This record gives sequence, structure tokens and C-alpha cells, in this order.
Amino acid sequence: MMTENRRITIMGAGLVGSLLSLYLAKKGYQIDVYERRNDLRQNYVEFGRSINLALSDRGWKALEGVGIADEIRKVAIPMYGRMMHDLQGQLSYQPYGKENQAIYSVSRGGLNVTLMDLVDQNPNIQLHFNQQCLHVDLAANELEMLNTATQEHYTIKTPRLFGADGAYSMVRYALQKTERYEYSQTYLEYGYKELRIAPDPDGEWALEKNALHIWPRGSYMMIALPNLDGSFTCTLFFPYEGDVSFNSLQTETDIQDFFGKIFPDALPLMPDLVADFFENPTGSLVTIKCFPWSLQDKVVLLGDAAHAIVPFYGQGMNAGFEDCTVLNQLMDEHGDNWQTIFRTFQEVRKPNTDAMAELAIQNFIEMRDLVADPRFLLRKKIESKINAQFPEKWLPLYTMVTYTHLPYSLALETGKRQDKIMKKLMKHIKQESDYDKPEVQQLVQRLLV
Repeated sequence: MMTENRRITIMGAGLVGSLLSLYLAKKGYQIDVYERRNDLRQNYVEFGRSINLALSDRGWKALEGVGIADEIRKVAIPMYGRMMHDLQGQLSYQPYGKENQAIYSVSRGGLNVTLMDLVDQNPNIQLHFNQQCLHVDLAANELEMLNTATQEHYTIKTPRLFGADGAYSMVRYALQKTERYEYSQTYLEYGYKELRIAPDPDGEWALEKNALHIWPRGSYMMIALPNLDGSFTCTLFFPYEGDVSFNSLQTETDIQDFFGKIFPDALPLMPDLVADFFENPTGSLVTIKCFPWSLQDKVVLLGDAAHAIVPFYGQGMNAGFEDCTVLNQLMDEHGDNWQTIFRTFQEVRKPNTDAMAELAIQNFIEMRDLVADPRFLLRKKIESKINAQFPEKWLPLYTMVTYTHLPYSLALETGKRQDKIMKKLMKHIKQESDYDKPEVQQLVQRLLV
């Protein structure tokens, strides 16, 4: 019985499922990981339907917890700030944090491949590909499975099931049928399309390598993150319908004319634009919230299965990785008391992932509308000055989310309070030097009490 109790089933071999298996293996559990898709490492294609990921401190901490951060750093590119591109191709730069603070561009597929390779080297973990979950029987602890390669149906019995199977999780679908289950999914009226900026003729980066590039255009935007091969993965966030939308760009001429007018400095760097636009699918942007995440000591959800968010803070993966860190801490505290671990895990994480979902939507509005606004950029400079002058009293919201391990819910709450302060303060500031005026300094002191 003891041996049976050391067995764990993980549904999903994506980023969170792979990392989770490494944490559980360190604790001596025997793990089977089932993945609906085929092995990503066979015929691996780097781009097509993936927003490049931005690894930040929460993600790095989770990778360090299983001793693989150094391995991942080899395939990550630091981005020290946002580079904004206006309609004339003029550039303006906004650092993310203090000197040498960066977020790191990594390819989703490349990171997943690296994690899978590490999983494969662990004797406690078995990876099973092309295995589709058709049904989860929560009462019997059984999963009905289909081997999509052989079309063979079979059943798995498992004492403990971890659902890391993404936004459209089959494990969560089973939980949704339990009594008084709370579930919501909300879509933005925007989709995303992956495009590509090619390396220059020398195989180097055609834009600043160590920055996240943004083309903010009010009601939509394009971003670009660097890759190791000198290219950039671009993502166009664009309305599905309307006068300017995916629906309105139907022909090669439509696309060339639109990009020439709206993204004039990017168009010459995108030789495959038309093919990419027509061949790469349009992805949807969904926020998923649910509760509870667990059932007794049998089942728990984590990552996108529990809390999918839109990608505009670069925290989806980081939040999923932080799930693994928190779960690991709870296992250290509570041993094999899974009921307590699961209950505490959802109580601790749910308020924070709800807060992160709200922050991600807020940041979409900031990135597409505000980063090109001179008043917004001035406000950011003033916030940096307050932080430098009062480091104990003021940490910018972006810093709290990206460069600390403070709970997301505390970051959201603090950010709202800071926003009220900045609205009062900015009424007295027309240019950066105004911050040093005695009356402004007095106001700052009074507002920060």
C-alpha cells in the first residue's frame, strides 16, 4: 500500500507539468506524465503558434528549486526594457527596473524541450505521449484514456492526480461537474497572430537585441521578443472584427498596405509576413477562474488548468512555475498529508492568481494605449524618482510583480493605492524637474505617510 501511495499521475507534459514532475521526483515519488500531443522533441519547429515567454524572478526561483536554472539561462536572452516604435519608426526606451534588472526571452517550445530532456533523465518519471484523456471518474480515481497512435482504449487507476493540462483541462472538466463548482471563462475581443522578424544579412538581430519591442497603436499593438538565432518572434494583438481587424485583412495587398502604413519600420524586416499571416493560426485570449482547485486528497489543478490569464504581464508561465514552488514548500511542511497540502495550496494561491488575472488585463491597456503617451512616460520617470528617494515606502507595481516574490494580491492592492497618489501628484508636475520643487517634495512626503 505504501508503494502504491507513492505513485502520482500528472496530466499534461507542458511547462508546468514537466517542472512539477521534477519537484515530485525529488521527493521520491514515482510519476507518470501523460501528454495528449506527440513528443515535442520530434520534428521540432520553433515558431507557428506561441508567444515567446518572459521569464522573471518567480520563474527563475522555481527553476532554481530543482537545480536547472543555469541550464535554462543558456537559452534565455535578457531584455532590460521596453523599446517603443511610433508611427514614424521613432524609438523611445523605458527601462523595466533598476540597472541590470531584466526579464528573459525564451521560446516556449525551446524551454519545454529542455525541461522534457531533464525529465527523461530522471528514473522516477515516465513520459507517455499521444495519450488523450477522455474521461475522469473522480469517485473511482480512474481515467479513461485513448492512445491516439494505436487507437487503443484503456483505463488508469491512480491514487493521486495532478491536472496540469492547460486552459481546456479535462481534469478540471471533471471537477466542474461536482456540486456548487465555480467556473468562468472570459475572452478578449482580440486574437493574436505570430509573425517573425528575420535576422539581418549577417545573421544578427535587426533591432536592439536586449529589449522587448512594442508598436503601440491605441486599440491594438504588436510586440517582438528576441531569439537566439538573430530573429524576433512577433505577436500581433488585434481585434477579431471591425474596420481594422483580422476580419478586414483578407488579401496580400491588404496586409502589405496595412503594415506599410502602421508598422513602417517593421515591414522591411519581415520577408515572410504574408505567408506567416495566412499560415499561422489566430489564437484566442482567455481568462479562466475556478474554485475549488482540489478534491479531498485525490486531485489538484495547477497552472493554466486552474488560472489561465492573458499574456500581457508575461506572468502566465511564471505564475504556473510559482505554483510548483508553493506546492513544494507545503510538501516540506506537511509531508504526505495531501488533503492539507491541496486545501492550503488553493487557499494561498487563488487570491493571488485572481489578482494576476486583473493585472494582466490592466497591462494590456497600458501597453497598447499608454506607453506612447508622453504624460505616461513622465509619470513612470517620477515613480522611479520616488522609488530612489523612498525605497522602503515605494516599489513600482511592475517591480513588485516581476522582480519580487511578494504575493500578486499585495502587488495589486499596493498598485491601486499608488495610482491614487500619482493622480494627485501629477497635477503638480509638467516636466521631470518639477519633482524637485519644495512644494512638490512636501506633497510627496505628505502622500507617503
